Amino acid sequence: MRSSATGHGAGNRHLRARTAAVGMLVGVLALAACSGGTTVGGTSTASDTSSPYGFKAAAQTEGAPITVWVDSTRQPAAKAFQAAHPDIKINIVAYDGNANGSNTFKTKTQLFDRAGSGWPDVAFTTDNNSAAWGSLTGTAALAPVNKGLIPQASLDKFAKGALDVCTLDGVAYCLRNDLAQNVLWYNKKLMDEWGYTVPTTWEDYQTLAGKVATEHPGYIVGTAGDAWTPEIYFWAAQCPANKVTGPTAVSVNTADPACVKAAKLLDGLIANKTMSTLSLFGPEFAQTQGDKVLMLPGPSWYGGAVFQGAIKSPAGQIAAAAPLKWADASSPATGNVGGGAWWISSHSANLKAATAFATWVTSQSAFDGALVPTYPANTAAAADWVKASQKDGYYANDIQPAFETAAAQVWSGWGSPSFSQEAIWAKVVQAGMTKGQTIESLLPAWQAQVANEAKALGYTVTTP
Repeated sequence: MRSSATGHGAGNRHLRARTAAVGMLVGVLALAACSGGTTVGGTSTASDTSSPYGFKAAAQTEGAPITVWVDSTRQPAAKAFQAAHPDIKINIVAYDGNANGSNTFKTKTQLFDRAGSGWPDVAFTTDNNSAAWGSLTGTAALAPVNKGLIPQASLDKFAKGALDVCTLDGVAYCLRNDLAQNVLWYNKKLMDEWGYTVPTTWEDYQTLAGKVATEHPGYIVGTAGDAWTPEIYFWAAQCPANKVTGPTAVSVNTADPACVKAAKLLDGLIANKTMSTLSLFGPEFAQTQGDKVLMLPGPSWYGGAVFQGAIKSPAGQIAAAAPLKWADASSPATGNVGGGAWWISSHSANLKAATAFATWVTSQSAFDGALVPTYPANTAAAADWVKASQKDGYYANDIQPAFETAAAQVWSGWGSPSFSQEAIWAKVVQAGMTKGQTIESLLPAWQAQVANEAKALGYTVTTP
């Protein structure tokens, strides 16, 4: 469910996945969340301070084959590892990667738990939610990676906060595959032609939107027609609508001033028609507004999936700037729309090979000469990736500074629970917007639905 700014191939892959996800979101509330954030509180029952790994490991058999679960997009990574490490026996199993809320990884793990065998040694998921269930009492299916299994020096190579989405009470359970940090995309050609300055704050962005509405009606500065809208605007505002406080505890307060100001921003721009309410990947957007995009806050994969793929913006026009910040915020913050993860099983009989695999595939920027389709979470790989993705000269500026700045500013207060914020937003807020209701007026209903969904899944919910 992720893609990048790497070009048409990656963009098309993301377009197909995201389009399918949107269809699921409309009718299926059970979509697994595609968001990230810090999950704190609770520890795995596999904890064992006497173990060099930090958990109770299975009997180890060096040289034993490992089984790796991957989705179709990650198969080249697994095959490249196999070719580069002929001494390690690996069984590659293709599955859906939890795409579109399938929860396959969790469902099958529960079956293996009951059977006492069958777990994969390593698994990739397109979401980051597995720590929410994989470390709970009675499960302990996932191996902690920062308690001795993987050296801290290797973990330090990931972008700041990249592992927060799978961290519980200081224990990290994944290696992040890719990031989908939000930046400010803009049409440099038009900005220069019209004499506009690229905004650095949300307040300046709002002011500029007002000028655009008057001076260039029909042009847009953002979109609010997709289910990941809150991950762009509310996450950046540090709205506490999705704060996971423990393995089965969450707090939600959409009446918080941070949430209200984000809602007011969107409502104001929708009212002056500079904020689109169409889906980015719907045919209507490409046909009617695709050539009217002046600015577009959104994830790093918009470069390839949206501008090069969906709306086919000409080369030499699109640029990326650092994420916008609120003037009154104590620290800059941005959101994240996507990014997958690799999980190592606590049941693996060959943890040496399993960790070698997970570490290697997350440190590469390309496989067999082809760029990975997403912005890597590993900083060295990301630097190589972003440089290579610009060799064709498509972008109007160097996108690397904006990407790197954003990668370190993803707010950790947006959680990764086992329910989907995107599905809830689609069901409550998007549905209300189609009836002419303002987003601000829908904040109480949003909170109520988050609380209801969480309670139905056994969460303890704290509300104002």
